[in-house]
Amino acid sequence: MPKKILIIEDEHSIATLLSYNLVQAGFETIIANDGKQGYELALSENPSLIVLDLMLPSMDGVEVCKSLRQQKINTPIIMLTAKGDEFDKVLGLELGADDYMTKPFSPREVVARIKAVLRRATNVPTATPDSSTPISLGQLDVYPDRFEVFLNKEQLEFTPKEFELLVYLMENKNRVLTRDQLLSAVWKYDFAGDTRIVDVHISHLRDKIEENSRKPTFIKTIRGLGYKFEEPKSS
Repeated sequence: MPKKILIIEDEHSIATLLSYNLVQAGFETIIANDGKQGYELALSENPSLIVLDLMLPSMDGVEVCKSLRQQKINTPIIMLTAKGDEFDKVLGLELGADDYMTKPFSPREVVARIKAVLRRATNVPTATPDSSTPISLGQLDVYPDRFEVFLNKEQLEFTPKEFELLVYLMENKNRVLTRDQLLSAVWKYDFAGDTRIVDVHISHLRDKIEENSRKPTFIKTIRGLGYKFEEPKSS
């Protein structure tokens, strides 16, 4: 069965062009021309990925993304924005989008980004041949093959991008990783200069796994360099 892509875009010419290129690439597409319809389709159609425009009638992309994440819908989202400023990029990522693209863009590039995001969502790194064996640090247990994270035996919810970043940090525990290294390893394509993307996702991880995100015990900031994942010291 082809993977289903939900396109939420009110400009008919853009939506039609994206749909055409995605169908040519072997995907199935659904189009919504306003935010409310798109949100409802995201809940009812269970798409593999959502292409979401920021500016939409009835319910804008910010509200759609925020509402889906509040409903624990972790379907990968690529946000489209007509603006190129940092605010829009970071806003989308802070709300739980996995990637963003700025208009105008090449439909081929969108298809390539979609394939990249889907690969990350379905082919998370494998820690061991035995999928029942977690990566464990302190009270944090991560099962890469099962896309599951437990803290103090309680399961946590992560977006695909957050999950991949967490696995990479844990696999490289006690190593200082620069933002550029994390961009290259986790995002796997050029986000030249957009290291704030790393900071946003690190903040998301801290909110979920740290007892106090302002005084992290797992993910330490190494001033002027980047981040280091450590096992919390026993009290």
